[in-house]
Amino acid sequence: MNAATSLLPSERELAASAARVMARCDELRQVSGSDEYYARTYLSPEHKAANQRVGGWMAEAGLESWEDAVGNIWGRYPAKDPAAKTFVIGSHLDTVIDAGTYDGVLGVLLGLELASYLKRREISLPFHLDVVGFGDEEGVRFGATLLGSRALAGKWEEDLLDLTDAGGVSLAQAMTDFGLDPGRYPEAARPSDVMEGYLEVHIEQGPVLEDNNLPLGVVTSIAGARRFSFLIEGAAGHAGTVPMALRRDALVGASQCISSIEKVCALFDVVATVGSIQSFPGAVNVIPGQVQFSLDIRSAQDRSRDLAFDRLIAQFQKIVDEKNLFLSWQEIHTADSVPCDSRLQRRLEQALTDAGQEVKSLFSGAGHDAMAMKDFAPLAMLFVRCAAGISHHPDEAIEVEDVRAALDVLGRFALAELPQVEESVA
Repeated sequence: MNAATSLLPSERELAASAARVMARCDELRQVSGSDEYYARTYLSPEHKAANQRVGGWMAEAGLESWEDAVGNIWGRYPAKDPAAKTFVIGSHLDTVIDAGTYDGVLGVLLGLELASYLKRREISLPFHLDVVGFGDEEGVRFGATLLGSRALAGKWEEDLLDLTDAGGVSLAQAMTDFGLDPGRYPEAARPSDVMEGYLEVHIEQGPVLEDNNLPLGVVTSIAGARRFSFLIEGAAGHAGTVPMALRRDALVGASQCISSIEKVCALFDVVATVGSIQSFPGAVNVIPGQVQFSLDIRSAQDRSRDLAFDRLIAQFQKIVDEKNLFLSWQEIHTADSVPCDSRLQRRLEQALTDAGQEVKSLFSGAGHDAMAMKDFAPLAMLFVRCAAGISHHPDEAIEVEDVRAALDVLGRFALAELPQVEESVA
């Protein structure tokens, strides 16, 4: 069912909202722990300042605003029924080091604009609409990702409090310094039965939408990732005295293993990356005796990812056996893929259609706070095009017209695709 035209934001309102979102993204960029680059880590003074800035905008919009027990910032547009369920829209406010302007922050501010519009028009929803800025998604300071969203979903473990940053400060101490009580972290969790759903709007961080000349895309799932460390061992030797046929060159073996990855990825429709490689002893006149390299392999389908990895291991083993080398490896990270809720996907698709946009479905190769919602709340994601797919970099860029398109779709999603709404007349 299409949203009533009278309830939708006008083109003028959408343009003003989009401009405000862009300006606020730029304003938050100034809240940084460095004068040389953009960086804002969990429980830092910059995190506190960002929460105050966003909380102030929430209060200015007439929303109820609070900071929870782990430092997430919240704003609520309440339903008439205090016992109603809650739909959450949000993303994260922390950044990587030398970050771009829009990763995470955009989703928080888009949710705020939607809630602000509903409040101005006094449009009543049958559930509370909560906007959240999670304090930690990137995991830069303490090495554990999704801390803010995991706390909401009741997935924090007490031993997280013992994590330390590069300066030796524990997570528990950082919470205390921030003004929080570490022992009260369970209060950030909510029961899953009060959750109507979760929607995260995020820049794509990839080139698919731009390649298709589309501003928006509906996410079908978040890829599951596995990461490994490989060690290939041969025999070091003098670069000038060991004949080629007698060498056990670990780097040659590693290079052949790495070059086989693209073909296997194409076969199984997965993506894989070798992002780190080290050769030992690393001297110009010594045959490499050891090579260590990383592998990150991802897919929207865990089975495809795992089958591809098994094929790679078989291929690697064949290569090292032929060259009289030795292969060993260990898994250092694993995360299963997270499917988005099919019902919410259809609702986003309908909102795109109603807005006159072509529907493009794609999976997310990057991790997001939405992953923490698995088995906690129905989840959905909407991607916004970013220039050349660049993210986690100062060159990260989006267009104000794409932000306007996202706001249009969000409005239609809230007013038509979620359960029946009504307009209250002041």
